[in-house]
Amino acid sequence: MESLPKCGANYVPLTPLTFLKRASMVYANRTSVIYAGTRFTWQQTYERCRRLASSLRSLNISKNDVVSVLAPNVPALYEMHFAVPMAGAVLNAINTRLDAKTIASIIRHSEAKIFFVDYQYVPVASEAFRLLMADFQGFAAAESSMPLVVVIDDDVDSPTGVRLGALEYEQLVQNGDPRFVPEEIEDEWDPIALNYTSGTTSAPKGVVYSHRGAYLSTLSLILGWEMGSEPVYLWSLPMFHCNGWTFTWGVAARGGTNVCIRNTTAAEMYLNIALHEVTHMCCAPIVFNILLEAKPHERVVITTPVQVLTGGAPPPAALLEKIEQLGFHVVHAYGLTEATGPALVCEWQAKWDHLPRQDQAKLKARQGVSILTLADVDVKDLETMESVPRDGKTMGEIVLRGSSIMKGYLKDDQATSKAFHKGWSKDVIISGGENISSVEVEAVLYGHPSVVEAAVVAMPHPRWGESPCAYVALRKDSSGKVSEADIIAHCRKNLSGFMIPKKVQFMDELPKTSTGKIQKFQLRAMAKTIVLTETKQPNYKKSSTQVNREQVQYRDQPHEQVLALSRL
Repeated sequence: MESLPKCGANYVPLTPLTFLKRASMVYANRTSVIYAGTRFTWQQTYERCRRLASSLRSLNISKNDVVSVLAPNVPALYEMHFAVPMAGAVLNAINTRLDAKTIASIIRHSEAKIFFVDYQYVPVASEAFRLLMADFQGFAAAESSMPLVVVIDDDVDSPTGVRLGALEYEQLVQNGDPRFVPEEIEDEWDPIALNYTSGTTSAPKGVVYSHRGAYLSTLSLILGWEMGSEPVYLWSLPMFHCNGWTFTWGVAARGGTNVCIRNTTAAEMYLNIALHEVTHMCCAPIVFNILLEAKPHERVVITTPVQVLTGGAPPPAALLEKIEQLGFHVVHAYGLTEATGPALVCEWQAKWDHLPRQDQAKLKARQGVSILTLADVDVKDLETMESVPRDGKTMGEIVLRGSSIMKGYLKDDQATSKAFHKGWSKDVIISGGENISSVEVEAVLYGHPSVVEAAVVAMPHPRWGESPCAYVALRKDSSGKVSEADIIAHCRKNLSGFMIPKKVQFMDELPKTSTGKIQKFQLRAMAKTIVLTETKQPNYKKSSTQVNREQVQYRDQPHEQVLALSRL
């Protein structure tokens, strides 16, 4: 076929910024953002973003400069997802749960030119700045290297009085030019966002997203989740978490309404669900416990099902069953920062609708179907790069390939090269041996009526090298009433003998990352200090395979679905 021209009429760089412009025209008068007593329409949101982009340019923000923000799920953070790239810059939404030292390291590493700080986080930001100032020799050097600070205040007429700088967010919006023409995206490979990993296994790394990747990932997720037009979306998931799993842009693409909340409490979530007739929300499984543990006066009856996309940790089937009984319809996804959030989902099949509720919950706890953006997903032997058998038993490493994968790690070519092993983006290794599924053991633990959190890790064993240890958090009204023997007896009724935890440790709350994942590396460190005395082992006949695999290498990482433990 003859060569045909590529021109501005038939080729336009992909960017999620087009979603906002379209929403401002198609859904001009529809409510775009609700927060407390504030409401905006899509036409107003588009104008506010253009004004803010104009002000950023007047503050000497230029192409590919980093603009950082430390804020909860308030309208300002939502608007910056469009306004910052409109100015040609890169948005760095910082995890609000981080300490001052980590925030300082992110500001330093990203070389942020402007730092937006919500009034709630002024104290920790001030401490981060103190640490940054200490890094420089002399005040003049520090001043020239520090970002300009803008404070976000909910109420301009009643400021907090606490300021890191003279600038205030709403003033920048009002002073900006409403006729500002956003920066044209000439190359869809240009960066749009910079997100730092939670640092569960190493120091946080800066993950860079492209306009192309953000656009395609957004489309994949709203299609995969079957999000229709005009949804009402509750921001129970932090916008700093992979840009709200791209739904910061996705809600605009569907002309929806963003219901912003400052705190993810049971009372605030239930109130807003009822008040605004919420249709969609995303969250980590820990939020299910918040909803389930709500006090009677905090709850409302959910009359229309709320679609929930969950990820971050495998939700136990028992937990899914409980939350769905309240009126939440759950879809389970798996992802990581490097894959622009969710990459694999449990794509529901109509024939499963006829299964018993308990069986449906077990299916929903699984995932493994790639979103449309991914070209391929596989589990491979990293030594040979051969695919492992699809038998649900053979272990390997999850590898992904597609347009939703990050551009790479900022200022870290070595880590980028390692992550893109032989043309694939790889996640952590899932080791083999005599394996016990942590998901299966933890699901049984969650099935105990008094358990709200559970995690299984390895601890030293005097004979077998390692054995499973369970860390458990109980309902507040069960504290002191449930013993280790009770938990083990519960496991014995539901698990094979070799899968039963040899030790149960009770905690008020399990340690978590800033994104809600249970920090098993902390639990592993604690479990290493446990000393077990050898007891008489059950006399069972061992096959040669069992003898060879009796003591195996134990690997446990934040994203793993399986724990490799010795047979007891």
